[in-house]
Amino acid sequence: MVKGWVGLCWVGTELFGFRPARGALQRELSEHSSRDSARAHSVSSSSSKTRRKKRRTGSTMTDRFDCFYCRDHLGGKKYIKKDDRPVCVRCFEKFCANTCTECRRPIGTDSKELHHKGRYWHEDCFRCYKCYKNLAKESFSSKDDRVLCGKCSSREDAPRCHTCYKPILAGTENVEYKGNTFHEECFTCYQCKKPISSQSFLTKNDNIYCTSCHEKKFAKQCAGCKKAITSGGVNYQDQPWHSACFVCASCQKPLAGTRFTSHEDRVYCVDCYKNSVAKKCSACQNPITGFGKATNVVNYEGGTWHDYCFNCRKCSLNLSDKRFVSKNGDVYCSDCSKKV
Repeated sequence: MVKGWVGLCWVGTELFGFRPARGALQRELSEHSSRDSARAHSVSSSSSKTRRKKRRTGSTMTDRFDCFYCRDHLGGKKYIKKDDRPVCVRCFEKFCANTCTECRRPIGTDSKELHHKGRYWHEDCFRCYKCYKNLAKESFSSKDDRVLCGKCSSREDAPRCHTCYKPILAGTENVEYKGNTFHEECFTCYQCKKPISSQSFLTKNDNIYCTSCHEKKFAKQCAGCKKAITSGGVNYQDQPWHSACFVCASCQKPLAGTRFTSHEDRVYCVDCYKNSVAKKCSACQNPITGFGKATNVVNYEGGTWHDYCFNCRKCSLNLSDKRFVSKNGDVYCSDCSKKV
């Protein structure tokens, strides 16, 4: 990028001239010849060689004053000197004038010519390549042989928005993300198209989403409250839960990270299950929870026992894996049943 001022001048301002009319020129030449003649008469001893020289001198001064190209007589006419040669206005514009870089027409003698780095313009043609503002009296920059005003030059050099590809001018609010720059209004949610601004956001497949849209589109739904699970959570029987939603059905105590059990598709903490849900052992009357030692249960004729409590009423032999006999609601081993 090159910045500067163009040169501004009137073409041939100092080279224009008017040649005296032919009559005036002849009078001047006649007077000059008379003086030469008088001088020649006063020197009678002049040789023929000197007289021939004077005749040649008189002949040169009476030559026509013509255009170098078309040979038209320039007496009383405006002309331009080009390389010390007189040129009429018409021939100057045809053969000598610089060509305007913009309109490709010659820059005539009645036009102002602006030049910069070997290129020429009419004053009215020297304009910004982008906005067409006249730069004859303005500062400018040139880039790739194109002339730009200061404002357009700033836009050319500015970084481009990754979304709209327009320049991000100095002082404009912008967002940088993953090495790319965005206008603040162009950094938007892929789903709802609203600017993200200073809000938090999430990404999916290189697309940017506001938190709300990401939850609606991608997040799992809690089996309890049916709302999106954005972080953490608990999985139970292939269903996702918020940690705060996975609670005891009786006391509402959170169960994440603790021991619990289920009954009829509802979950309970150990205490609530023991006190409110679990069946009582027909022998010891304690709840049968399935926790700890009491992992096996014996069910018989509507009664329920811990496996270690299912014993012979008389000899206390454990009958959980043996033959037994029931009499009057009690159980007996085979030997004791014969004695009862």
